[in-house]
Amino acid sequence: MKQQKLLAAILCAVTPLAYAATDNTLDEVVVTAKRFSENALKSASNVIVITADDIRNSPAMNLPDVLKTVAGIDVRPIYGNMGIDATVDMRGFGDTASSNTLILLDGQRLNPIDSGAISWSTIPLGHIRRIEIIPGAGAVPYGDQASSGVINIITDKSGTPQATVAATLGSYGYRGVDADGADGGEQGYFNVSMHYADSTGWRQNSHMNQQAVSGSTGLYSSTGKSFLDYALYKDASGLPGSLFSAAFSAYPTSARMPLDSQKRDGYRLRPGFAYALSGVLDLETEFSVARENSHGDYVSFSSTSDRTRDTLSLTPRLRWRHNAGQFNSETVLGADFYDGKVNAQSNGAAYLTPAVQDAAQKSTALYIQNSTDLNSNWVLRAGVRNQRMDQRASQSAYTADFGFGPTVTPAFNGDAVRSRNAYDLGLVYQADGWRAYGKIGTTFRFANTDELFATDPFTYNPVFAGDLRPQHGTIREMGASFGQDEVRGTATLYQLDMVDEIGFDGATFANTNFAPTRRSGLEAELDWRFAANLKGHFFYTYTNANFREGLYAGKEIPLVSRDKAAAQLIWLDGQLGSCSVIANYVGDRRYSGDFANALSKLPGYLTVDIQASRDMKPWTITAKLLNVFDKRYAPYGGYSTGWHDYYYYPADARSLFVNARYSFR
Repeated sequence: MKQQKLLAAILCAVTPLAYAATDNTLDEVVVTAKRFSENALKSASNVIVITADDIRNSPAMNLPDVLKTVAGIDVRPIYGNMGIDATVDMRGFGDTASSNTLILLDGQRLNPIDSGAISWSTIPLGHIRRIEIIPGAGAVPYGDQASSGVINIITDKSGTPQATVAATLGSYGYRGVDADGADGGEQGYFNVSMHYADSTGWRQNSHMNQQAVSGSTGLYSSTGKSFLDYALYKDASGLPGSLFSAAFSAYPTSARMPLDSQKRDGYRLRPGFAYALSGVLDLETEFSVARENSHGDYVSFSSTSDRTRDTLSLTPRLRWRHNAGQFNSETVLGADFYDGKVNAQSNGAAYLTPAVQDAAQKSTALYIQNSTDLNSNWVLRAGVRNQRMDQRASQSAYTADFGFGPTVTPAFNGDAVRSRNAYDLGLVYQADGWRAYGKIGTTFRFANTDELFATDPFTYNPVFAGDLRPQHGTIREMGASFGQDEVRGTATLYQLDMVDEIGFDGATFANTNFAPTRRSGLEAELDWRFAANLKGHFFYTYTNANFREGLYAGKEIPLVSRDKAAAQLIWLDGQLGSCSVIANYVGDRRYSGDFANALSKLPGYLTVDIQASRDMKPWTITAKLLNVFDKRYAPYGGYSTGWHDYYYYPADARSLFVNARYSFR
């Protein structure tokens, strides 16, 4: 314990610190809640903005770790600190969080159309200008999968000249290299970022590798701009598997599956333009194409899998600034077109012929949003959306031998057409130093392509899940924010009632529509400048997520912690460097799949991370010490009915990383 405290003290002591105080009243922060830039104070939500400075002052090694110190968000990595498989859960969706929290990059969807993970490595932390987190909103402008809210990552396209290269060394064989460059002027801009990271991992067979190149280039004209965003990436990792109770306690670094692994590669291209058609009309549109290939080698099961996913999208929208009688008003009209296809194939010793699955979906949507200034204090917001989803899925016939002799599994084909509407209505009041809002709205989610595949409970043959209905819900929310002198804060109360929520029920081994559920809670954040050189950030989240009706009425939804909190202290020097300490608490929660609440709870945990940075122009040296007190915990766990034991995915032990960055200008 004394050595841990000494190491923490050394990390913070390497930097002499002082900081000039700034005005901390409510600012006119520009966000894109309506898919056009607007003043965040007019949004009928407590929009949380993480700035580039916030990211630099965070010990986070990846983007999901940046998000875990935001009220209402839980982050669950499975293996290691690169975030390759991390799930971001907003407002308590547990196992289905990845399909209910919409992640955007400059307004482009990153959520895959299947149950795959987001490729976080293509988002360089150094090129993020800000992250906009809009809890409980997004169904009208963005539609499907925004049940709990939207996280929009905005990259820096300012063209500010820069060129940096950085190298990182750390625990468990971590090696990383990052390079960034940008330039621009009156005629256009470009930026490019390259990332490489490799680690042997804390656990056996938890090696990881990431490689990515991403960037943007744009041209300006007298009426707007055109641009091209791009990303190429590949990553690979071992899959050590979960550990049962005895191994988790005695040998947390061991692997139950010592030879399993996965790899994937892909690209994204997004050309687009933004033009002012007149003094009151703006037009923006993007066309996006993306592909990802993935391969899984499951030696433990003598099988392999290959998958290819292709997606296309077109997202035009028009903004009209006008008068509604005597009131200033702004209306956004848009359309979304998405087309996606997935091909998957499984092979192995048990498969005498390959099992091939194909799925496709086409989505079309129209939406309209309006914001009207009733006077200098009151803003009325309203919007509606209609979205139609055409989906199909098929599986070829295949022959397998699982030890009972050859079995021919018949082929199937299925298709379904679904549509849902959403609306939101909000009222905002703002005055000097504070604001308040209230809103009501609806949200929805369609089944993803993996959820279209089901198993007949009598014959055990694969079938199309044609009876899986879209989930939908109603959200009611009120909140307030204030900023006076050295203190800034927000508080939100909400209730989200879901119907036909889509999830996997282990009792039936099938995706199903659950009985009605409810999520309600409190989200509170506080920023406080204690002194000229010291400021703090604090949050507390209370989440009550349970079933309202049916077999599990009154039971808690698994993997949702009722209490979550964080505290961060930042000591800054505008010229020399900084020191940041973050304590993050996640309370206990039900194990994955425990809808009946019949098991004990997955224990909560408290972790502490520290970062210290020294600016010695043109060099900057940064040290990060993660999990300072070497806490043993598992972000994710469940119960195996076959083994009659709990299983866990242990988090990394204490880790140290040192980064040296050189700036050429």
